[in-house]
Amino acid sequence: MIKDQLMSEESPRRDWPNQEIESGTLGALAHLYRAEVFRSTHWRTRLDNTTNWAVVTTGIALSATFSNKDASPLPMVLVGLLVTVFLIFEARRYRYYNMFRARARLMESDLYAPILHGRKVPWGSEWSKMLADDYETPHYHISLVRAAGRRLRSNYSWILAIQAVAYYGKIAIHPEPLTSFADVFARAAIGPIPGSFVMFAGLVFHLSWVVFAFVTLRLDKIYREKRQSPMQAI
Repeated sequence: MIKDQLMSEESPRRDWPNQEIESGTLGALAHLYRAEVFRSTHWRTRLDNTTNWAVVTTGIALSATFSNKDASPLPMVLVGLLVTVFLIFEARRYRYYNMFRARARLMESDLYAPILHGRKVPWGSEWSKMLADDYETPHYHISLVRAAGRRLRSNYSWILAIQAVAYYGKIAIHPEPLTSFADVFARAAIGPIPGSFVMFAGLVFHLSWVVFAFVTLRLDKIYREKRQSPMQAI
Protein backbone atom coordinates (compact mmCIF):
# COMPACT_ATOMS: atom_id res chain seq x y z
CA MET A 1 0.00 0.00 0.00
CA ILE A 2 1.07 3.57 -0.59
CA LYS A 3 1.10 4.28 3.14
CA ASP A 4 3.79 1.61 3.55
CA GLN A 5 5.71 3.02 0.60
CA LEU A 6 5.66 6.46 2.20
CA MET A 7 7.47 5.01 5.20
CA SER A 8 10.07 3.17 3.11
CA GLU A 9 13.76 3.88 3.51
CA GLU A 10 15.39 6.35 1.19
CA SER A 11 16.91 4.79 -1.93
CA PRO A 12 20.34 5.90 -3.13
CA ARG A 13 20.42 8.64 -5.75
CA ARG A 14 21.57 7.70 -9.22
CA ASP A 15 23.72 9.72 -11.58
CA TRP A 16 22.32 9.35 -15.07
CA PRO A 17 23.94 10.83 -18.17
CA ASN A 18 22.08 13.62 -19.96
CA GLN A 19 20.64 12.42 -23.25
CA GLU A 20 17.82 13.41 -25.56
CA ILE A 21 14.45 11.83 -24.86
CA GLU A 22 13.56 9.10 -27.35
CA SER A 23 10.08 8.83 -28.82
CA GLY A 24 9.35 5.60 -26.94
CA THR A 25 10.37 7.15 -23.65
CA LEU A 26 8.29 10.23 -24.39
CA GLY A 27 5.28 8.00 -25.04
CA ALA A 28 5.81 6.27 -21.70
CA LEU A 29 6.03 9.65 -20.00
CA ALA A 30 2.76 10.68 -21.64
CA HIS A 31 1.06 7.63 -20.11
CA LEU A 32 2.72 8.38 -16.78
CA TYR A 33 1.42 11.94 -16.90
CA ARG A 34 -2.11 10.74 -17.65
CA ALA A 35 -1.88 8.37 -14.68
CA GLU A 36 -0.78 11.13 -12.32
CA VAL A 37 -3.53 13.45 -13.56
CA PHE A 38 -6.06 10.66 -13.00
CA ARG A 39 -4.80 10.02 -9.48
CA SER A 40 -4.82 13.70 -8.57
CA THR A 41 -8.32 14.07 -10.04
CA HIS A 42 -9.50 11.07 -8.01
CA TRP A 43 -8.18 12.55 -4.78
CA ARG A 44 -9.56 15.95 -5.72
CA THR A 45 -12.99 14.33 -5.95
CA ARG A 46 -12.50 12.81 -2.51
CA LEU A 47 -11.66 16.28 -1.18
CA ASP A 48 -14.90 17.62 -2.61
CA ASN A 49 -16.84 14.75 -1.04
CA THR A 50 -15.59 15.65 2.43
CA THR A 51 -16.52 19.29 1.90
CA ASN A 52 -19.97 18.18 0.75
CA TRP A 53 -20.42 16.20 3.98
CA ALA A 54 -19.58 19.31 5.99
CA VAL A 55 -22.02 21.44 3.99
CA VAL A 56 -24.83 18.87 4.24
CA THR A 57 -24.44 18.35 8.00
CA THR A 58 -24.37 22.10 8.55
CA GLY A 59 -27.55 22.42 6.50
CA ILE A 60 -29.25 19.70 8.54
CA ALA A 61 -28.22 21.43 11.78
CA LEU A 62 -29.58 24.74 10.48
CA SER A 63 -32.89 23.11 9.59
CA ALA A 64 -33.19 21.45 12.99
CA THR A 65 -32.21 24.59 14.89
CA PHE A 66 -34.54 26.98 13.06
CA SER A 67 -37.43 24.53 12.57
CA ASN A 68 -39.36 26.27 15.36
CA LYS A 69 -38.74 28.94 17.96
CA ASP A 70 -38.47 26.45 20.82
CA ALA A 71 -35.82 24.29 19.10
CA SER A 72 -32.47 24.06 20.88
CA PRO A 73 -29.35 25.70 19.38
CA LEU A 74 -27.36 22.62 20.47
CA PRO A 75 -27.22 21.13 16.91
CA MET A 76 -25.21 24.18 15.80
CA VAL A 77 -22.71 23.54 18.60
CA LEU A 78 -22.34 19.88 17.69
CA VAL A 79 -22.00 20.57 13.98
CA GLY A 80 -19.05 22.87 14.69
CA LEU A 81 -17.22 19.92 16.23
CA LEU A 82 -18.26 17.64 13.38
CA VAL A 83 -17.02 20.11 10.75
CA THR A 84 -13.66 20.17 12.55
CA VAL A 85 -13.45 16.38 12.22
CA PHE A 86 -14.24 16.66 8.50
CA LEU A 87 -11.48 19.25 8.18
CA ILE A 88 -8.96 16.79 9.64
CA PHE A 89 -10.16 14.07 7.25
CA GLU A 90 -9.84 16.45 4.32
CA ALA A 91 -6.36 17.58 5.34
CA ARG A 92 -5.19 13.95 5.25
CA ARG A 93 -6.71 13.48 1.81
CA TYR A 94 -5.18 16.75 0.61
CA ARG A 95 -1.70 15.43 1.36
CA TYR A 96 -2.25 12.58 -1.10
CA TYR A 97 -3.75 14.93 -3.68
CA ASN A 98 -0.82 17.30 -3.28
CA MET A 99 1.70 14.52 -3.85
CA PHE A 100 0.15 13.35 -7.13
CA ARG A 101 -0.57 16.88 -8.31
CA ALA A 102 3.06 17.88 -7.66
CA ARG A 103 4.29 15.10 -9.94
CA ALA A 104 1.92 16.08 -12.73
CA ARG A 105 2.80 19.75 -12.33
CA LEU A 106 6.53 18.99 -12.53
CA MET A 107 6.02 17.21 -15.86
CA GLU A 108 3.89 20.09 -17.13
CA SER A 109 6.42 22.78 -16.26
CA ASP A 110 9.70 20.98 -17.01
CA LEU A 111 8.76 18.56 -19.80
CA TYR A 112 5.71 19.62 -21.76
CA ALA A 113 6.16 23.39 -21.55
CA PRO A 114 9.70 23.28 -23.07
CA ILE A 115 8.49 20.89 -25.78
CA LEU A 116 5.65 23.28 -26.68
CA HIS A 117 8.23 26.08 -26.88
CA GLY A 118 10.17 23.98 -29.39
CA ARG A 119 13.12 23.29 -27.09
CA LYS A 120 14.82 19.94 -26.62
CA VAL A 121 14.45 18.45 -23.17
CA PRO A 122 17.47 16.39 -22.06
CA TRP A 123 16.77 13.07 -20.38
CA GLY A 124 18.51 12.76 -17.04
CA SER A 125 18.25 16.46 -16.23
CA GLU A 126 17.23 17.78 -12.82
CA TRP A 127 13.46 17.39 -13.28
CA SER A 128 13.65 13.71 -14.29
CA LYS A 129 15.98 12.89 -11.39
CA MET A 130 13.62 14.69 -9.04
CA LEU A 131 10.65 12.72 -10.36
CA ALA A 132 12.55 9.42 -10.17
CA ASP A 133 13.56 10.10 -6.58
CA ASP A 134 9.94 10.82 -5.68
CA TYR A 135 8.87 7.47 -7.16
CA GLU A 136 11.66 5.57 -5.42
CA THR A 137 11.03 7.19 -2.03
CA PRO A 138 7.45 8.52 -2.12
CA HIS A 139 6.67 11.02 0.59
CA TYR A 140 4.27 13.83 1.39
CA HIS A 141 5.26 17.30 0.23
CA ILE A 142 3.17 19.14 2.81
CA SER A 143 2.58 18.67 6.53
CA LEU A 144 -0.83 17.85 7.99
CA VAL A 145 -0.93 21.25 9.72
CA ARG A 146 -0.30 23.20 6.51
CA ALA A 147 -2.76 21.01 4.61
CA ALA A 148 -5.45 21.69 7.21
CA GLY A 149 -4.68 25.40 6.98
CA ARG A 150 -5.12 25.40 3.21
CA ARG A 151 -8.44 23.59 3.35
CA LEU A 152 -9.59 25.84 6.19
CA ARG A 153 -8.83 28.99 4.22
CA SER A 154 -10.35 27.59 1.02
CA ASN A 155 -13.62 26.12 2.28
CA TYR A 156 -14.05 25.46 5.97
CA SER A 157 -13.64 29.03 7.19
CA TRP A 158 -16.88 29.90 5.36
CA ILE A 159 -18.71 26.90 6.81
CA LEU A 160 -17.55 27.67 10.35
CA ALA A 161 -18.42 31.35 9.93
CA ILE A 162 -21.96 30.42 8.87
CA GLN A 163 -22.20 28.07 11.85
CA ALA A 164 -21.15 30.85 14.24
CA VAL A 165 -23.52 33.44 12.79
CA ALA A 166 -26.40 30.96 12.80
CA TYR A 167 -25.77 29.96 16.41
CA TYR A 168 -25.67 33.49 17.76
CA GLY A 169 -28.54 34.46 15.48
CA LYS A 170 -30.66 31.66 16.93
CA ILE A 171 -29.97 32.89 20.46
CA ALA A 172 -30.79 36.46 19.47
CA ILE A 173 -34.21 35.83 17.88
CA HIS A 174 -35.67 32.68 19.50
CA PRO A 175 -37.92 32.17 21.32
CA GLU A 176 -38.33 35.95 21.34
CA PRO A 177 -36.01 38.75 20.22
CA LEU A 178 -33.49 39.64 22.92
CA THR A 179 -34.40 42.52 25.20
CA SER A 180 -31.39 42.35 27.54
CA PHE A 181 -27.84 41.01 27.39
CA ALA A 182 -28.46 38.85 30.47
CA ASP A 183 -30.83 36.68 28.44
CA VAL A 184 -27.94 35.62 26.18
CA PHE A 185 -26.33 33.46 28.87
CA ALA A 186 -29.66 31.96 29.90
CA ARG A 187 -30.42 30.88 26.33
CA ALA A 188 -26.87 29.59 25.72
CA ALA A 189 -26.93 27.23 28.72
CA ILE A 190 -26.77 23.53 27.85
CA GLY A 191 -28.26 21.44 30.66
CA PRO A 192 -26.05 21.88 33.74
CA ILE A 193 -23.40 23.77 31.74
CA PRO A 194 -23.80 27.52 32.36
CA GLY A 195 -24.36 29.77 29.39
CA SER A 196 -21.35 31.94 30.23
CA PHE A 197 -19.05 28.92 29.86
CA VAL A 198 -20.71 27.86 26.59
CA MET A 199 -20.33 31.35 25.13
CA PHE A 200 -16.70 31.58 26.25
CA ALA A 201 -15.89 28.15 24.78
CA GLY A 202 -17.53 29.13 21.49
CA LEU A 203 -15.57 32.37 21.34
CA VAL A 204 -12.29 30.54 21.99
CA PHE A 205 -13.15 27.90 19.37
CA HIS A 206 -13.82 30.42 16.61
CA LEU A 207 -10.88 32.64 17.49
CA SER A 208 -8.61 29.58 17.43
CA TRP A 209 -9.45 28.63 13.85
CA VAL A 210 -9.04 32.23 12.70
CA VAL A 211 -5.57 32.34 14.28
CA PHE A 212 -4.78 28.90 12.85
CA ALA A 213 -5.69 30.08 9.35
CA PHE A 214 -3.33 33.06 9.55
CA VAL A 215 -0.48 31.08 11.15
CA THR A 216 -0.60 28.36 8.49
CA LEU A 217 -0.74 31.00 5.76
CA ARG A 218 2.50 32.39 7.15
CA LEU A 219 3.98 28.88 7.29
CA ASP A 220 3.09 28.35 3.63
CA LYS A 221 4.93 31.54 2.68
CA ILE A 222 8.00 30.52 4.69
CA TYR A 223 8.13 27.05 3.12
CA ARG A 224 7.77 28.46 -0.38
CA GLU A 225 10.69 30.80 0.24
CA LYS A 226 12.85 27.95 1.58
CA ARG A 227 11.73 25.22 -0.80
CA GLN A 228 14.47 22.96 -2.12
CA SER A 229 12.35 21.43 -4.87
CA PRO A 230 9.71 22.82 -7.27
CA MET A 231 7.48 19.95 -6.14
CA GLN A 232 7.31 21.48 -2.66
CA ALA A 233 5.76 24.65 -4.07
CA ILE A 234 2.50 22.99 -5.13
